[in-house]
Amino acid sequence: MPKFNFRDAAVWRVIKLMGPAIFALSISQISMVINTIYASFLQSGSISWMYYADRLMEFPTGVLGVALGTILLPSLSKHASSGNKEHFSKILDWGIRLCLLLALPATVGLGLLAKELTMTLFMHGKFDMHDAIMTSYALIAYSIGLIGIIMVKVLAPGFYANQDIKTPVKVALFVLACTQLMNLAFIGPLKHAGLSLSIGLSACVNAGGLCYLLIKKNYYVPGDGWLNFLIRMIVAVIFMAIGIELALHLLPLDFMGNISYRVLSLIAVIVIAAVFYFGGLFALGFRLKDFSHKGEF
Repeated sequence: MPKFNFRDAAVWRVIKLMGPAIFALSISQISMVINTIYASFLQSGSISWMYYADRLMEFPTGVLGVALGTILLPSLSKHASSGNKEHFSKILDWGIRLCLLLALPATVGLGLLAKELTMTLFMHGKFDMHDAIMTSYALIAYSIGLIGIIMVKVLAPGFYANQDIKTPVKVALFVLACTQLMNLAFIGPLKHAGLSLSIGLSACVNAGGLCYLLIKKNYYVPGDGWLNFLIRMIVAVIFMAIGIELALHLLPLDFMGNISYRVLSLIAVIVIAAVFYFGGLFALGFRLKDFSHKGEF
């Protein structure tokens, strides 16, 4: 009976491709483990504050980043394998712009509502106001990197579709080193929030590096109208921030009451923020067709 040749087997080729990708994904987990070790030497409760803040970060990351990455990869792979760079760039361009449209307001919203979110969701039992405030500091620091974390999940498929697994791994190793350097710089003055900030900023470095290399390797050619798109989006986010501040200062919101009042107050602020943001987008010329991959931003 002839021996099974693993070198020629499709499963072996898949393993060779998946191995580096799995390692690249594990870099962030390694960084979290190291930061947890750092936090264990800080004030009692630091690990819990970082954990609760990270739970709040996981929701937009999972809903936006994972969903967009899953949607993009099959189409990107199809056009990469056929050598159609124009359509590849158009689909990736659509993914990046849609990601920014949804991730940027989530980033700003998490930062502005950090205390209200932690008070509403976690402040009961032994989790008191002090814990809520300390968790909100970690959440604000994490939120700075939310857009980077989500963007990585959109940009990385651009390399995987081209069967370039090594580049994301190299970037991930560089980011891991940057994270540890920032840990040493931030942990003294900012304590547990400094550890969260290092992860957030490193995520932005990761996203920036992947985007730069996608363009440099000629995998991705940015479409037209980026400056106009960014200006309009930033203006809409400013509208949203104004709406949040108005809601927090002018409306009879009760984040210190029982859980029902806290939830209703939080929902009211989120609805107002959404109205201001999407209303701003509409006023600036964005339409529903802009969210379709067939449309142009």
